[in-house]
Amino acid sequence: MNSTQTNLNIGIIGGGPSAMFLYKRLIEASDHTVNITIYEKGNRLGAGMPYSAAGANDEHVTNVSGNEIPELVTSVSDWIWTVPKDTLDKYKIDPERFNEYKVLPRLLFGQYLTEQFRLLLQQAKEKGINTIVKFNAAVADLVDDPAGGRVQVITSAGDKFYHERIAICSGHYWPKKNEGKVAGYFDSPYPPSKLTFKVDHEVAIRGSSLTAIDAIRTLSRYNGSFDKDAEGNLTYSAYPESKNFRMVMHSRNGLLPAVRFHLEDSHLGKDTVLSRDEIARVREANNGFLPLDYVFDKNFKDGIKENDPDFYHRIKDMQTEEFVDLMMGMREERDAFELLQAEYDEADRSIEKRESIYWKEMLGILSFAMNYPAKYFSAEDMQRVQKTLMPLISIVIAYVPQSSAIEMLALHNAGVLDIIAVGEDSTVEPADDGGATVTYTDKDGEQKTKHYQTFVDCIGQPHLSFSDIPYKSLIDNRVLTPAKLKFSDPKAGQQALAKGDGKVTQDASGDFYLNVAGVAINDDFQAVDGYSALNERVYIMAVPYIGGFNPDYSGLDFGEAASALIIKAMLR
Repeated sequence: MNSTQTNLNIGIIGGGPSAMFLYKRLIEASDHTVNITIYEKGNRLGAGMPYSAAGANDEHVTNVSGNEIPELVTSVSDWIWTVPKDTLDKYKIDPERFNEYKVLPRLLFGQYLTEQFRLLLQQAKEKGINTIVKFNAAVADLVDDPAGGRVQVITSAGDKFYHERIAICSGHYWPKKNEGKVAGYFDSPYPPSKLTFKVDHEVAIRGSSLTAIDAIRTLSRYNGSFDKDAEGNLTYSAYPESKNFRMVMHSRNGLLPAVRFHLEDSHLGKDTVLSRDEIARVREANNGFLPLDYVFDKNFKDGIKENDPDFYHRIKDMQTEEFVDLMMGMREERDAFELLQAEYDEADRSIEKRESIYWKEMLGILSFAMNYPAKYFSAEDMQRVQKTLMPLISIVIAYVPQSSAIEMLALHNAGVLDIIAVGEDSTVEPADDGGATVTYTDKDGEQKTKHYQTFVDCIGQPHLSFSDIPYKSLIDNRVLTPAKLKFSDPKAGQQALAKGDGKVTQDASGDFYLNVAGVAINDDFQAVDGYSALNERVYIMAVPYIGGFNPDYSGLDFGEAASALIIKAMLR
């Protein structure tokens, strides 16, 4: 795999969905001078963490339907006919009644992705594109060699390989801090097989996201059973040995995520992402910054104006914070489970009529569209995103599957599931005797402290700090640098620094910066080094490592869109 003058050797770190979209782009380029090596720490391609046993059990389902999946080799509706009958029977799927608007069990969807990767490997072979797949090849370190124009890959087994281009597509990463040291304490619900146990006490679920729902779906099945009453409504009963089993979600705002509805644009407005020319023009007029309010107007209000004039008339003069206050206020005024039932009914009508709920869809489009230019926000605007906009986006565009919503309502009606708002100042301390002690201020302003024998942290994929990056040579040699955003108003930065905000720093020239999660990248997902120069050899597509400059990411859509930018730069 040593580099030559005629061949470009590309290494892809990871073999999940992001790697698959990148590989698909390489095949479409039909460049016969490219050699590709894929390093996969497991023994299969395509599924990644979310769609394999590392992230799912039989009870877990996708939150996207077939029509929302970016184009691969075959569609889900065509592929479903090739699945063995015993597998379809296991998941109660009839291909005659299946359509592109249905969600799939995650493990079954993982089989689909694995098959798509196999077909892509076959296409590459037919086109004469050389591909090597290394299974069970976890990558321990990456060493950049600028003089040689290459990057050294070092596997955990100590093997060393060289590539002119490296794309880090390692996917989700769930660091363990207390798990394994403290009994009954889980730093994440993954792999979900670790939650397949019976308990006869309360379980604390930190968070109320899709990650929390994954834990709820697993724990509920091992401590009771679902059934239907005479009217066909889903019910839940705990097993006798789990009669005291109960799950309590600890949510910052006490809100549940919204339910899946029909999307008019099933691929979340990929065409609405601001062009580089437009971004450059707006930045030039705003001292180098891209204003959040410009993106909010362009990628949210304009779509509302076109699709829902009545709603637009209601919000047209609102700033971002005013809109968020309106929407969050409407949610906070209602009981979380009553709202879940109402949103389930609304989403059910939306799907049946195939009519979108436009403000929710446009919020998803805003989230997707602002992801790429967010690196040009001022520090002040990024603070607004983090504090105000993202809490609403994370709730509305979670797209909870219908079956999950029904199960949560059944669990709540059975007295087994509840949610409490704990505010931003809540703390979690691992307990010496197992589990965790949670301290929070309730809605009446009273401080509460409670110990849970079992605690599951379900706040979702964390945006990892710079120090969490596992490739230490890239950090030590300053190939990677921490992501940071400049304050547009020095006084604001100075005030934040004076208040002791540990995320705010001042450089030698006197400018103030907000340190955000992960590493710095450019528009092509190339690493930006300690001297603010791009690195044409190292590309980063692993979302946990770029969360500062990409505050939200949209799963498969993110991988498909990011891969286009990476390949264009990689083969330039």
